[in-house]
Amino acid sequence: MKRYPTFLLVLLFPLTMYSQQNLTADELFVKARTTAFEQKDYITSIALAKEALEKAPNYTDISVFLGRLYTWNKDLPAARTVFEELAKRDVQDEDYFLAYASLEYWNDQNKKAIEIIDKGLSYHSKSEALLLLKAKVYFGMDSYEEADKAVTTLLSIHPKNTEARALAVRIKDLSSKNAVGIIYNYSHFDKQFDNDWHIVGVSYKRITPIGSVILRGNYANKFAQSGTQIELEAYPRLSKMFYLYVGGGYSDDVGLFPKYRTGVSLNANLPHSFEAELGYRQLHFSNNIWMYTAAVGKYYKNFWFNLRTYITPDSKNISHSYTGTVRYYTKGAQDYFAFQIGTGISPEEFRNNLLGNETFKLKTFKVGAEYNFSYRSVNLFSVGTMYYNQEFRPGEKGNQFDVTLGYTRKF
Repeated sequence: MKRYPTFLLVLLFPLTMYSQQNLTADELFVKARTTAFEQKDYITSIALAKEALEKAPNYTDISVFLGRLYTWNKDLPAARTVFEELAKRDVQDEDYFLAYASLEYWNDQNKKAIEIIDKGLSYHSKSEALLLLKAKVYFGMDSYEEADKAVTTLLSIHPKNTEARALAVRIKDLSSKNAVGIIYNYSHFDKQFDNDWHIVGVSYKRITPIGSVILRGNYANKFAQSGTQIELEAYPRLSKMFYLYVGGGYSDDVGLFPKYRTGVSLNANLPHSFEAELGYRQLHFSNNIWMYTAAVGKYYKNFWFNLRTYITPDSKNISHSYTGTVRYYTKGAQDYFAFQIGTGISPEEFRNNLLGNETFKLKTFKVGAEYNFSYRSVNLFSVGTMYYNQEFRPGEKGNQFDVTLGYTRKF
């Protein structure tokens, strides 16, 4: 009885081999893909793809996949040989250009990658994948103007491409070497103060090899008094994923502004179009106020979602601030509607540079909207409004209405 299983295996083994040998090219292709994607066994998958090509030598999809397999297995000479043979056959498939250009991009051969992409775009001018890869390659080369052109073209054709939307925002901040801006904020109070507030900020932004730097001067008028403040902010890049925010400010007009303010945050551009930030902000009036902030953002098609919190501890309690923001992009990275809702006070809001020590402990509800639009890509306009229901003394609330206007010129 024990001999029967062995005997059956001997009989069935040739049948199994015969079955494997008689798989069609398509069946072998499917098996190669399954082996690569589910088992991560690239060696076996390469053998299956080569076997399929013996049966169908001109099967372009299998050849492209074989080139990808060699790329993933880090056998770059073999991958290039496959792609160069396809080039000799004058293959025009979109996936061929994408696979070949990706190989060169991943191995820092950016000029070669652009050459391949441009040839692919001559056949497939509206290809999402090729245009996105072109933007990534130029972005990695610090060629921000070319990257901006590629991603803008992509979004004009496919405005709901999530990854392109996230990349476009990053590129826009770097695509012009210089920018000058002016912002005006008007605040009206029904109870808290007799006089309206007026705040004007003028800024100059410069893109440097390590990141952007912003110099800003602020003028404020409240309580029929005027004051000024100077600020310096920088966004140094640490890697393709991480960058810092570093900021500081000084004013002699304490009460209208903090005497000192500082802030540092670590920011991350994460996979799947997520963003994250973790850091602190510090304001010094007669003593220090320390705030710790965290935020997470996500791009999805035409939308950007963001949730931010500030935590302000002191000897008696911990104050919390939460703000949710949604943007809907109408065109490129500079054209959008935004809606904001939250509780508590945020030191990032332009008018809150003026707030004093106790304000952060009081309860506030806020809701507002903003519209940003561009003209010829170098003229940026913004208009926004915000409503606050704020506790300005313990147990006593008042309403505040803000209007903000801004203009930036990039060059």
